Amino acid sequence: MRNTMKKVKLFLSILISLYSIKAFSQEDSWDVYLAQYEKGPGSTLINMSAKKYAPKSDLPFVVITGVTFKDCTPQGMPTENQFPELYKISDSISDILKTKTLNVSVATFTYQCERLEYFYAKDTFGLRDALMTLYSRSFKNYKSYINFREDKSWSTYLEFLYPNDETFEFMKNQKVLSKLYDSGDNHEKARQVDHWIYFSTEQDRDCFVKYVTYQNFKIEEQEKLNTSKMAYKLHISRNDKINIEAISKITLELKKHAESCNGDYDGWETFVVK
Repeated sequence: MRNTMKKVKLFLSILISLYSIKAFSQEDSWDVYLAQYEKGPGSTLINMSAKKYAPKSDLPFVVITGVTFKDCTPQGMPTENQFPELYKISDSISDILKTKTLNVSVATFTYQCERLEYFYAKDTFGLRDALMTLYSRSFKNYKSYINFREDKSWSTYLEFLYPNDETFEFMKNQKVLSKLYDSGDNHEKARQVDHWIYFSTEQDRDCFVKYVTYQNFKIEEQEKLNTSKMAYKLHISRNDKINIEAISKITLELKKHAESCNGDYDGWETFVVK
């Protein structure tokens, strides 16, 4: 399950509270997503900043360690009562890593009542004994998991943990929908949704216009900018529902077709419908 499992269709909600009180380095940018796996939903808290420097040659070992917990929901996620102890375990693991080796924390993966911390480390000398001592002394009521291996290419982070295109689009859309929801929006009601795409040549833009016209989008504006390499702007719109499945399907298709025409999909906007 742990590193060979492939991401499949997306789960339909986000557990905002799952990591709400965990503290992180100000130098890192973290995000969370849920995805559907073979046996159910899994939640990944991901260090998005690590993508900028992955792989780091001085951190060639992936360290995967954590616990199985009994106080979990039918979906395999922690109950509210379980959170404080899991935060304590996470912090304790981080403290052990800090004392033993140079490392960077890249993710926390929660799935089927198991919560695993992922690090990349300079070496693993003495680490297994230190972690085994931690679990046996402080968290003996939990089944522990410890795994180290060489991963110079950071494939575990880049191919398993880091969100794929579909998941990443889901994450961006969820943030927009959350803001609309806070304003009382009903995502199931169709309304005009506007999209912006940019191209470096007029020919590339025309390539994309053919596709969106066939898909019943309205061309709202075509403009040439003077201050950008992607100077050919396209503004389109269509009436659509914006629930997470619907809008993610739309934006993913627009993004892929824009890229096939050498364009850059720049996002969408709409207004609140109650």
